[in-house]
Amino acid sequence: MANTLSDCGPHQPREYSNACFPPTSEMKGQLVLLRHGQSEWNLANRFTGWADVDLTEEGLEEAHAAAALLRDDGYGFDIAFTSVLTRAIRTLWIVLDDLDIMWIPVVRSWRLNERHYGALQGLNKSETVELHGPEQVRIWRRSYAVEPPPLEPDDSRHPRNDARYSDLESDDLPATESLKDTLDRVEPYWTQSVMPQLQKGLRVLIAAHGNSLRALVKMLDNISADEITRFDIPTGIPLVYDVDENGQALGRKFLGDPDAVRAAAEAVANQADAGE
Repeated sequence: MANTLSDCGPHQPREYSNACFPPTSEMKGQLVLLRHGQSEWNLANRFTGWADVDLTEEGLEEAHAAAALLRDDGYGFDIAFTSVLTRAIRTLWIVLDDLDIMWIPVVRSWRLNERHYGALQGLNKSETVELHGPEQVRIWRRSYAVEPPPLEPDDSRHPRNDARYSDLESDDLPATESLKDTLDRVEPYWTQSVMPQLQKGLRVLIAAHGNSLRALVKMLDNISADEITRFDIPTGIPLVYDVDENGQALGRKFLGDPDAVRAAAEAVANQADAGE
């Protein structure tokens, strides 16, 4: 299937249905990645990006279901990271509440935000396809390094007009992003803030977005640019990594029934609003 990655090795992509953990590797820390549930603009079929929209009722249910998977498999956490966008923050709140660990440290960072969709942000995706054609929209959404049209500096949607980014340098405020751009801002945060926690042996939870998590998966599994654009992370299904003492991935698995995980990944790939 198009969005399934195969080949099982310590730093290679794995199929959704497989959990691959080399038996001779020594685990140090544990990382769980969680994509937030359905948002209001996912439901409305609009490009979301950095727009701050909340979860739908279905999105809330997905967050509770993720917490149940983690609880049933005995997972706990020492620290959590999330973006500065409500849909990811609320997903994290629900999970921590359901696991009765709301007291653990939580770190928010704009570097874990969703990919910025530039001038497409807020537009209906079907209407955008009618206007620009399906091939152009596919390139904007699914290529690794092609950016959508940028926002003008005076556009009300530009992050310079959002108080949560008021302390950032202008060069850090994107007017549009490709997946490559997203990885470029996620990577230093991973290296400086997240990896040291894993190297200490801590259990880390990251609640974020389809593309910021995709960037992390690319780094962890050394996935090629072409493959990562075809890899979809289902909403509300925890993705677990074990890491060694150097912060390198040993293997990964999605929690839950493998067939359900595969179906959810295919649904994300096929739906009109895949990738936010």
